[in-house]
Amino acid sequence: MALRFSANLSWLFPELPALPARLEAAAAAGFGAVEAAWPAGCPAEELRAAAERARVRIELLNTPPGDPEAGELGLAAVPGRQAAFRQGLEAAVHYARAVGCRRIHVMAGRVPLGTDRAAVAGEMETTFIENLKYTADLLSQEDMIGLLEPINNRITDPRYYLNTPHQAAAILEKVGRPNLKLQLDLFHCQIMDGNLSRNLETYFPLIGHIQIAQVPGRHEPDSPGELNFPYIFELLESLGYTGYVGCEYAPKGDTLEGLGWLRSYWESRGLQHGGTSKAAK
Repeated sequence: MALRFSANLSWLFPELPALPARLEAAAAAGFGAVEAAWPAGCPAEELRAAAERARVRIELLNTPPGDPEAGELGLAAVPGRQAAFRQGLEAAVHYARAVGCRRIHVMAGRVPLGTDRAAVAGEMETTFIENLKYTADLLSQEDMIGLLEPINNRITDPRYYLNTPHQAAAILEKVGRPNLKLQLDLFHCQIMDGNLSRNLETYFPLIGHIQIAQVPGRHEPDSPGELNFPYIFELLESLGYTGYVGCEYAPKGDTLEGLGWLRSYWESRGLQHGGTSKAAK
């Protein structure tokens, strides 16, 4: 089965200022779904109305980052911030419910400034597990899925707590809730571990969402870099991946002009614009 792609509105169409306009542009480009980080400043009713007009589903949102001025990027694993995490999670659930989104990326957060990663690792894991159990219970009432995304600490975010699929899988096992899954961004996975074929095969039963970008530039999949995306797409198809593949990359230029890779993928699978069967036209 051909893959389905989701436009990350926090990255694509930066030439447009507002999320509803970006969503409409994504729909016009053929995307059937969109995703975004925490949609600060965009009322839920505006985003939902845009999605309904464009007939596009909202696939994924993040929990709020916390206090960016204090250097926070998520709170789920940060000791002493449990109350703020729960408040943010409830806001994310409320927003997701309002826009019809069923997946929430539960951001782990950063190692606190002035502390040593190794010294606080145990406390952060304990905090993370406790918060994830709370998250799973809350999301189960809404028929929603919580996602854990490892973010590389070699290039992108040196202080981020959750860094590898192996670490995420171990935490998911300790939490033991079926509505928590792995969000595997192949950009981060390649930087931290490589070995993408084996990692995809090993962690496939845990995967609830996939994201892509070329390495190291974090641009379009067909831009120069380390990853062979035609091979990766074939591998995901052979594994039977049926979720969306999130396009979380920085366009090198105009977003639409940079979507040649997607149009080529559709053409290679005998699909028309938007990834639908030509026979259904």
